[in-house]
Order: sequence, then structure tokens, then C-alpha cells
Amino acid sequence: MDPEAVKLFVEVFLEVTTFVILLFGLFGLLIPVFPGLTVMWIATLVYALARATVGNMTWVGWLLFIVITLLMIGGNILDNIIIAKHVRDKNVPWSSIIWAFAAGIVVSLFLTPIAGIIASPLGLYLAEWYRLKEKQPAFDNTKAWMTGWGWSLAARFGIGVVMIAFWGLWAWI
Repeated sequence: MDPEAVKLFVEVFLEVTTFVILLFGLFGLLIPVFPGLTVMWIATLVYALARATVGNMTWVGWLLFIVITLLMIGGNILDNIIIAKHVRDKNVPWSSIIWAFAAGIVVSLFLTPIAGIIASPLGLYLAEWYRLKEKQPAFDNTKAWMTGWGWSLAARFGIGVVMIAFWGLWAWI
């Protein structure tokens, strides 16, 4: 086989695989407990290391990787801030918020991430119903959780699209 053909195949395989994983991470953001931005970042880390191994990593590539890293960190922090702010505006205590996060994570680990989507707001609802002894305020606080999750999803999805755009600049320009 021609060494140039092998080199081209490996480069194309690396770029296609990275892109597919980036899309998987992006659409994985639809599941509240799935670390989509982190999955996307790991894909770009592997891409950077592979490029550096063969000597194809430029300062622009490292700069874009740093920007992608900062976007991932900021997006993961922003996610929790947005959700917590929406429920804290309703004076929901941190204990109920922690129950909601824990319910989503535990159920996702033992069942499926889809079940975690249901368990998280259900955990908040049950914690608030127990605390307030009334269904309607507990339901209102759960709606605030879901609204926060929706805004959080929009923010993380937008950040994920920007991460893919920066990777695309790095990979193809």
C-alpha cells in the first residue's frame, strides 16, 4: 500500500470519528445527567494528542483546543447555575435540589439515562411535597426546575455547537 494513502486514510478516519463523537456528545446533552460537553472535550483531546503524535499540531490547534476546554468548563458550570437559579428563585432549599440531582444520577446509573430524566424532577417534587406538605407548591417548584433545565439545555447545546465550530476550524482550515 502507498504510505500516502495510508496516511490519508488515518487522517480521514480520525476526523470522521472525532466528528461523530462530537455529534454524539452534542445530542447526548438532551439527557440531563449525560456529560455531553465533557464527552465532546475528550474527543477533541484525543484528536489533539493524535495530531501532536504525528507532528501536525500547530499553535493555532493548541489555541483552539484551549478555547474548547474553556467552553467545556464554562458550560458545565453554567448548566448547574441556570437550573439552581430557577429553583432558588422559588426559595427551594439546597437539600431538595441535591435530592433532585442525586435521583437523576442514581436512576441513570442503575436504569437508563432516559429514566434519569424522569427521576430528577420527580425527586425534586417528592422532596418539596415532603417539605411543604402541599402538592401545588411542590408542583410549581418542579415546573421551575424543568424551566431551568430547558434554559440550561439551550445554553449547553449552543456551547456544544460552538465547540464543534472551533474544532471544524482546527480540523479543516
